[in-house]
Amino acid sequence: MIAGFTKSIERCNGVDIAVHRAGGGRPLLLLHGYPQNHMCWERVAPELALTHDVIIPDLRGYGGSSAPPNDPNNTTYSKRSMAQDMADLLTALQIPHADVLGHDRGARVSYRFALDHPERVRKLGIIEIVPTGDFWANWNADLAMAAYHWTFLAQPAPMPERMISSDPEAYIDWTLTQWTLTHRLDTFSPKALESYRAQARDPARIHAMCSDYRAGASFDRALDLQDQAEGKIITAPIQFLYGAHGFPAKSGNPAELWRGWAKNVEASVCESGHFVMEENPQAVLDTFLPFFKA
Repeated sequence: MIAGFTKSIERCNGVDIAVHRAGGGRPLLLLHGYPQNHMCWERVAPELALTHDVIIPDLRGYGGSSAPPNDPNNTTYSKRSMAQDMADLLTALQIPHADVLGHDRGARVSYRFALDHPERVRKLGIIEIVPTGDFWANWNADLAMAAYHWTFLAQPAPMPERMISSDPEAYIDWTLTQWTLTHRLDTFSPKALESYRAQARDPARIHAMCSDYRAGASFDRALDLQDQAEGKIITAPIQFLYGAHGFPAKSGNPAELWRGWAKNVEASVCESGHFVMEENPQAVLDTFLPFFKA
């Protein structure tokens, strides 16, 4: 649990979603990425809750939420399905629309939410990604070495699940350290680190994480390409933040990639690796508090 937050379980789109909530004011939905859960927000959420009604779900397959088996077409963990979870969550909480801030996989859910449910998203914050289709299109040798997990996790089941499950904690620790600027596990609080390790010890959640990337390599990528071909854009204003040493920094001009998806995009870069909320929480607050307050 994040200090000061309460937990509930909401039935959304056929799955149980664990939700952590605190504060008051305009609703702000925070969506985590891989291989994390709601705890990645612990260093910024209390400050955000001073001015906002902060709602932090665990995405399906992560944390305390349901982890259903994948389907042959990789739709169970598609960002469209996860975005529908979030739409149903807002409905369950009687919230017509919200500001949304996502990191990593949660940012992919966030922009799909804005595309599929534009009336539910007032402002959109994106941390440390470029759109899925664009990321694949900008693949090169350097990016492939840094983001090897995109192809590894997307391999057919159960090969990556079996390999990770042989030593899940070592795999999670390796992933976390390799994607931080300092390559140190003490970047993460002991409580957060244990929550990331604990979910990796659950075979159902390892399967869910792999299926998340299987969807990214197939259904999600195809949907992005279809939307681009049809000229579909995000109508919500976008504030984009990425780390100078993270994945978007290796993918060409990340701000311009986002401007291909929306008319109103502001971008900034900070000193960080991939896990910006834990490596440089002040940059997150400095960037997004003014954006969401305006």
